[in-house]
Amino acid sequence: MVAPADGKVVVIEETEETEYFKDRRLQVSIFMSPLNVHVNRSPVSGSVDYVKYHPGKYLVAWHPKSSTENERTTVVIRNGDMVLLLRQIAGAMARRIKYYVQPGDTIRQNEEFGFIRFGSRVDVFFPPGTKIEVKIGDTVKGGQSILAKI
Repeated sequence: MVAPADGKVVVIEETEETEYFKDRRLQVSIFMSPLNVHVNRSPVSGSVDYVKYHPGKYLVAWHPKSSTENERTTVVIRNGDMVLLLRQIAGAMARRIKYYVQPGDTIRQNEEFGFIRFGSRVDVFFPPGTKIEVKIGDTVKGGQSILAKI
């Protein structure tokens, strides 16, 4: 699975995902500074099962509560038995999230599914047991850097 965005890996942790799965997941978060390209790409090919926009605050994107309190969009992609959740999170400067997919759409790996203006973050929620190929502090390139293997 490739990185969905350019940026820096700021979180790798097991956490409770409360919106869609409602269970424990392995979260990897990529912070995009204002200097990064803010196009978001699909880490895998598959079908879009779920899309939901949430209005919210504009805390700095690296803040832990930004994942649940900031303006954000959740996108779930299914590839066979593997289901992946992506969360676009607006930051203190980012005031615009765009997404191009709807439930029922088919998406290819590396295909653009949206963008976020200026500083922001993308969280990826992997199934437990996923082998993460990056570490905190790594710089990743959307559509190129290997984020994880199942």
